[in-house]
Amino acid sequence: MTASHSPKSAKSWSIWTIFGSTFLTIFIAEMGDKTQLATLLISAQAASPWVVFLGAALALIATSLLGVIIGYWLARKLAPDVLDMVVGVLLLVIAGLLIVDMLAP
Repeated sequence: MTASHSPKSAKSWSIWTIFGSTFLTIFIAEMGDKTQLATLLISAQAASPWVVFLGAALALIATSLLGVIIGYWLARKLAPDVLDMVVGVLLLVIAGLLIVDMLAP
């Protein structure tokens, strides 16, 4: 299935709107998550906090780059409404798996 819209023609957001929404979404999502807690523990145990910061920052940049590349590729292959539905179903599956895991003895 190919998309009839290119990523550039989907919506005309300003660069600051895209940057701001991306920054706030990722910043809020990363607060207190397992990545931040792992970084906190590594930093508490290591004698070089700036090296921990550099390693954590580069890892987050690498995973973000991977997400952007895959998202851009998917946007070129799928229509925006199909991509929205696929992501919604995927999030529901993840939520279901987490609920099953939480209820399992």
